[in-house]
Amino acid sequence: MKSSVSDRSFLIDSDDDDEEEQEQEDAGAVEEGKLRRGDDDGGGGDGSDSSSSCGSPRVGPGSQPSSYTQQWPQSYRQSIDIYSSVQSPSLSFLGTPTLSRLSNSFLTASFRGKPPEIISGLLRPLLPTTDSADDEAHRQQQQQQEDGAAAASRKKSSQFLPPSRKASSLHKIPEDRRQQKPLVVGRHDEAAPYRRCSYTQGVMNGVNVLCGVGVLSTPYAVKQGGWLGLLILVLLALLAWYTGILLKRCLDSKEGLETYPDIGHAAFGTAGRIVISIILYMELYACCIEYLILESDNLSKVFPNAHLTIGTLTLNSYVLFAILTTLVVMPTTWLRDLSGLSFISAGGVIASIVVVCCLFWVGLVDHVEARDEGTALNLPGIPIAIGLYGYCYSGHGVFPNIYTSMKKRNQFPAVIFTCIALSTVLYAGAAIMGYKMFGETTESQFTLNLPPNLMASKIAVWTTVTNPITKYALTMAPLALSLEELLPQNKQTYPNIVMLRSALVLSSLIVAISVPFFGLVMSLVGSFLTMFVAYILPCACFLAILRRTVNWYQVLLCLFIIVVGLCCAGVGTYSSLSKIIQNYK
Repeated sequence: MKSSVSDRSFLIDSDDDDEEEQEQEDAGAVEEGKLRRGDDDGGGGDGSDSSSSCGSPRVGPGSQPSSYTQQWPQSYRQSIDIYSSVQSPSLSFLGTPTLSRLSNSFLTASFRGKPPEIISGLLRPLLPTTDSADDEAHRQQQQQQEDGAAAASRKKSSQFLPPSRKASSLHKIPEDRRQQKPLVVGRHDEAAPYRRCSYTQGVMNGVNVLCGVGVLSTPYAVKQGGWLGLLILVLLALLAWYTGILLKRCLDSKEGLETYPDIGHAAFGTAGRIVISIILYMELYACCIEYLILESDNLSKVFPNAHLTIGTLTLNSYVLFAILTTLVVMPTTWLRDLSGLSFISAGGVIASIVVVCCLFWVGLVDHVEARDEGTALNLPGIPIAIGLYGYCYSGHGVFPNIYTSMKKRNQFPAVIFTCIALSTVLYAGAAIMGYKMFGETTESQFTLNLPPNLMASKIAVWTTVTNPITKYALTMAPLALSLEELLPQNKQTYPNIVMLRSALVLSSLIVAISVPFFGLVMSLVGSFLTMFVAYILPCACFLAILRRTVNWYQVLLCLFIIVVGLCCAGVGTYSSLSKIIQNYK
């Protein structure tokens, strides 16, 4: 969709494509209505009973905003879309001479859902305009008298456009405080940058979320649990796919549900929304901590003798590189436009594949192989392995966004299955090759085991080092935006936002230095947080929302997953914390 930001800070579609896109939107609405009634479910459904696929239609143009989108966190939808999307940023500003078009494009999307006073304050043009209030009123009166087709070519002022215009092509940012209206976040009639994804785009978005730093620790997980522990990886993959389908059915059950917090709200009220949101944000915050530990570990391996002495204080290589990494990533969290980082970080899928290919190259071409064959089963290490494997499937916070952005939503079960299958193949391949190469000497990241003199090792290490730098700001952005919503309106200024985000980055640095155990921290996150996000909460929400329509075997399966998830969470969390305490001692 071609779009640009006008001097009045809202988004308008290109005039050349307006009529064509209107026809496509109408056709899409008819098709979606058929899909909601179950007309298109044949051959594309999830195999469940039809009662779950007959949910009310989504909020559309002219509909009342959903009550779910009016509560904290309102910024979840847009921030997660930016974090997870693999689409390239818009380049429409290249042909636009107006400075405000260049500076305001991201704020229109990322700060949607914030109070209008703050948005209008942050979205003012870089150069002052000369329009007076009388000129504004006169132009507005002219617009209302113009024919709908002619009005499309005119710039809009601070009023909402007439209903005859395509609502999905506009983002209204009011400037007049006397006529401000609350902005609705996550509605389907908005022109979000990541809507109407195809099957391939949905798969890419899912794989981009699932295939992260977890692939580096799968050989270490095999070391902890033994070769038979790989069965846990396969089991968790199947359960993750099933719980992803449960989230889809929850979204279809009621009008206005779009995100994971919305599902929690529908299931358990405001308390459920807040608890689920906190868990999701804690998981993202933990990922940022893991990025800093990852950077410090790998850079310390490349430059083991690096240190800094300040008076009587000496910083070793780990602490030094943790601080340097923080100084590098902190300015990226201040950016108002993260679209460039979103595009670059989409290469995380390629980066993961490159690192695994380098691992195979070292093993098969350079013939690096361990002398021992490893352990078949290591029961004491199974709890740690469960947490590590569980961390690999921590994408359920994004699955609802992928579902609601798809062009053909009946393809969602196949999309999630493909994402998880591809990720599992990558995880299992790295786990088998890594443990076969390094055996009982396997480190928490297999890049630390690679011989430093080999070219493939250098490629793997520097690819690993580069990737988190582009992802840190995107991972921290959802948490930062949610906290900014809690600030008083008169405090939501750009300097205060910079201070808040800097404080979050510094706090993650303190934790990374205090707990420098990559594998154990990952196991703790996988056990304590991912087990709830990916397994326990989807089943609990499904039973709470659809308790009157579920079958007995679905109830038993959900209860089984909940019990297994709780046991894994308890045992894995206890083992991870115990290991961390032992390492301190």
